Amino acid sequence: MFTHKMWNDHELAKMVEGGIPFPMLSDAGGKVGTVYGVYDEDSGVENRGRFLIDPDGIVQGYEVLVPPIGRNVAETIRQIQALQLIREKQGAEATPSGWQPGKATLKPGIDLVGNVWKEWKTNQAFD
Repeated sequence: MFTHKMWNDHELAKMVEGGIPFPMLSDAGGKVGTVYGVYDEDSGVENRGRFLIDPDGIVQGYEVLVPPIGRNVAETIRQIQALQLIREKQGAEATPSGWQPGKATLKPGIDLVGNVWKEWKTNQAFD
């Protein structure tokens, strides 16, 4: 947890104003990492994992990378914003690949199947 604090205070806060807006977990002993399948018993460390868990405790997204691979904090924030939007809209909207807040969304339904490309072509907000 001290490494996370130093990383946030001296690195992330310089990349993201105010640091990242979500908590990081320190898991000495790997109990949580074992549950999520990221703990490597042989080395005694965890692969770097990011788990997006909704207010109901359900994992909505995750990414696991080996330690040398960096993560994209802006992408994590974008995904959280997308999850918040779809939760607010109760499934009446979906966010396409690369969606950004304020950009067009998709309306899920049978008419969308096989036609996402038409929406993309009409509304270049999906790039």
